[in-house]
Amino acid sequence: MKYNFDEIIDRSNTDSSKLENLKSLFGREDLIPLWVADMDFKSPPAITEALMKRVEHGLFGYTIQSEPYFNSIIKWLESRHKWKVNKDDIIYVPGVVKGFAFAIDEFTEHGDNIIIQPPVYHPFRIVSSSLGRNVVNNPLLEYNGKYRMDFDGLRKIVSEKQCKMLILCNPHNPAGRVWSPKELEELAGICYDNNIIVVSDEIHSDMALPGFTHTPFAKVSPKAENNCITLMAPSKTFNIAGIVSSFAIITNKEIRDKYLSYIRPRGLDEGTLFAYTATRIAYDECVDWLDQMLEYVQGNVNFVDSYLKKNIPQIKAMLPEASFLVWLDCRSLKLSQRDLVKLFVEEAGLALNDGTVFGQEGEGFMRLNVGTSRLVLEKALENLKNAVNK
Repeated sequence: MKYNFDEIIDRSNTDSSKLENLKSLFGREDLIPLWVADMDFKSPPAITEALMKRVEHGLFGYTIQSEPYFNSIIKWLESRHKWKVNKDDIIYVPGVVKGFAFAIDEFTEHGDNIIIQPPVYHPFRIVSSSLGRNVVNNPLLEYNGKYRMDFDGLRKIVSEKQCKMLILCNPHNPAGRVWSPKELEELAGICYDNNIIVVSDEIHSDMALPGFTHTPFAKVSPKAENNCITLMAPSKTFNIAGIVSSFAIITNKEIRDKYLSYIRPRGLDEGTLFAYTATRIAYDECVDWLDQMLEYVQGNVNFVDSYLKKNIPQIKAMLPEASFLVWLDCRSLKLSQRDLVKLFVEEAGLALNDGTVFGQEGEGFMRLNVGTSRLVLEKALENLKNAVNK
């Protein structure tokens, strides 16, 4: 490999959320941190070099969104996802979570119903509830070790309740499903026919693992394209979350104008020069780094799967089709969720995400971040094996 993903990088004294929040959230600081969804790999050298060159210029005045910035996104979406968008469809947003919070504010009202599909990325629930909306659960169905959407359940919900929005996780977090075009098209039809706008969180879209292909929700049908807000970013893909480089794609002009009417007067569609620079370089110059990173992550997924089967068969990995997150099925241990978390934290010395954070459907599960050195994973799994055996 051209890039060294085995390198163990000391992230202490860098204000890393993954480390600095251990004490407050887990009660200990001496844990192996495998929870926050960023990777322990250095970002692509081309991004670092471009940022250093920009810093050396020494003048950090007001910055516009340049043509090369927009073109990098347009070319990336077409080459990576066969999705043609226009410059006017692209809107900078200061983070994907903020992006769907803006949509909730503008397209729904206090007391409206918003559908989510748990177990799912927890800010969908937290942000909606915090903004005074009612969260309506359409839980995913588990079949042969994979999740699928419950369309019958969704139809029942929309026939009984007036819902204004559905927040989609595409690809899915925490289980890493890459939804098929057929699934997305059926979802689009149900939502369009019932006047339910779809906000599609596609922050993991560039991280489909070998053998899988991400499909943007807006691509699957005219009903999807005309009834959605897509949120994307290079942040997870190239490990630059701290730079805040997200954007929305909205092809329906009426929806786009309404979204802009909320964020533009508040100055929320303006990023920093570092965000624009990092995005442009990531999409224009870093595809080789991405491909090698995904190969390494797939190796880590395979390693976890084989290690568990051989040494801890009570825990099963729900193999992801995208991203560096592995959903661990620990139900065969027959522990309460409290004791399961205690096993990982107090006995194994590991910090993972408690599955119930993603909804009650996550009971018996833990989310493992494998975006780290293989050596770190080996140590973590050895600790877990010893804890389970004990």
